Amino acid sequence: MYFNEEHHALRDMVKKFVDKEINPNVDEWEEKTVPLHELFKKMGNLGLLGITYDQKYGGQGLDYWFDLVFLEELGHINAGGVPMAIAVHTHMATPAIHEYGSEYLKETYLKPAIAGDMVSAIGVTEPAAGSDVAGLKTKAIRDGNSYVINGSKLFITNGCQADFVTLLARTDDRPGFHSFGLFIVPTDLPGFVVSRKLDKLGMRCSDTAELFFDDLRVPAENLIGEAGEGFIIQMKQFQYERFCTLPGTYISARDTINMTINYISQRMAFGKPLIKNQVLRHRLVDWITEIECLKHLTYHIVRMKMEGFDATREISMGKLLAGELSFKVANGCLQMFGGMGYMNESLISRNFRDSRLLSIGGGADEVMKEVIARLEGF
Repeated sequence: MYFNEEHHALRDMVKKFVDKEINPNVDEWEEKTVPLHELFKKMGNLGLLGITYDQKYGGQGLDYWFDLVFLEELGHINAGGVPMAIAVHTHMATPAIHEYGSEYLKETYLKPAIAGDMVSAIGVTEPAAGSDVAGLKTKAIRDGNSYVINGSKLFITNGCQADFVTLLARTDDRPGFHSFGLFIVPTDLPGFVVSRKLDKLGMRCSDTAELFFDDLRVPAENLIGEAGEGFIIQMKQFQYERFCTLPGTYISARDTINMTINYISQRMAFGKPLIKNQVLRHRLVDWITEIECLKHLTYHIVRMKMEGFDATREISMGKLLAGELSFKVANGCLQMFGGMGYMNESLISRNFRDSRLLSIGGGADEVMKEVIARLEGF
């Protein structure tokens, strides 16, 4: 109904890549860190890092249904940190370059990012400015043909390995939303410092960093779009970020349920398999129903995007639902695993840890509710 032979061909390619190049390694990467340059180069060689991007820069030039297929298959990865690291590169740090960047920025940064020759990160969150993006303090002051950047960024995914950061910074102290710039900041410039790799509850195979900028001088040509419009551009880019969480959520949640059904079908208690307990079966059915609802909301969003409609309202609803559903399923399934679910050797324990982030990152649940309320007119 939704997919043709070309979509299925892409799905098969991504599935084979996940099964061969990613899932066999995730246990090791959880103990260390996923080697992004190695992984991204393999993905770039297959054309997987620029599904919807212009072919002129190495992208595939395909539509949003192909992008959905790609994101769905990433949902089968057995560690949330890997698809998160990939999505930061494909749906968070590079869309602004593709949509608003100059030819120079596209050739210098977007093209190698699509090829897998560069790793990217998105630099928005700060110690005192997370969901309140307008409250960020990092400054980029114009000085001749350069901007001088001072400040810090926190919780930056891919920050330890990135070759460049798509950085949002304040360009002056005037109130309002037209006092920010969005910059491409190469990480090999003097003044760029990775102060530390952060130790997280979940998403452990993905590196997350605290970054400092100390009189870092970046060429003025590294500004994305017009001066003063960085905040507006970034707000639009958040829609890519929030959307890309949806397919992986309903795929991963269903995989978690399937794994749980398999376990409780074999686990005997009080003389019968746990799956024979009606309360457990009904609980699973409730979650499966909610998963199906999220899936079809996501498909509806794709249809809206294909027709050029603004899907901010629906994406915000999807992000809110995804965060709540992801944790509910992981938490409830862990309960069904009992003591085994509490063991780190069990995949369900990793799913539980990883699931907690979705209601926080990319716009907390409370922020999504405020966005929806505003769009509903109250």
